[in-house]
Amino acid sequence: MKQLVFISLLASGAAQAAETHFADADNTALVDQGASIYSMNCAGCHGRRLQGQALWQLRDQYLGRRAPPHDSTGHTWQHSDEELFTVVKMGKFSTTPKDIVSYMPAYDGRISDGDILAVLAFIKSSWPVGIRASQAMLNPGFEGMPKDADKVDWTLPPNCTASFQRWGETSK
Repeated sequence: MKQLVFISLLASGAAQAAETHFADADNTALVDQGASIYSMNCAGCHGRRLQGQALWQLRDQYLGRRAPPHDSTGHTWQHSDEELFTVVKMGKFSTTPKDIVSYMPAYDGRISDGDILAVLAFIKSSWPVGIRASQAMLNPGFEGMPKDADKVDWTLPPNCTASFQRWGETSK
């Protein structure tokens, strides 16, 4: 009996470790909820229209202090939902070295996991189909792939042709 309980505990721990976070940009209620939360918590730095701060990509004495845009002109779409969730919750990527200072506040304990996903859904809902499709390819099982991605022309940044080629090969 003890072995059965132990195996059950191991299985539940493995299931929790394997949990991934997904922000559904096609869920209108979630997107609306995220818009409100974004306005109250994120717009002060990342802009009311997701435009980020001026000169965000510049490398100077303010490196890392300017908030990047979350619209299609930034790099947010180049990260999976899980990575984006971690940045919002913890204030930095899980792969960021411990000694690196991040000016992104950690929202763990300030807003719920569900609210973080709502904000991410709001952000993703603003992207054109090509950007959403490219970002969805970073999620397990291409979760979040726009329904009509194979029926419309994609608008992609110049550095994103590999994503289009990958989608063409995997969607056959």
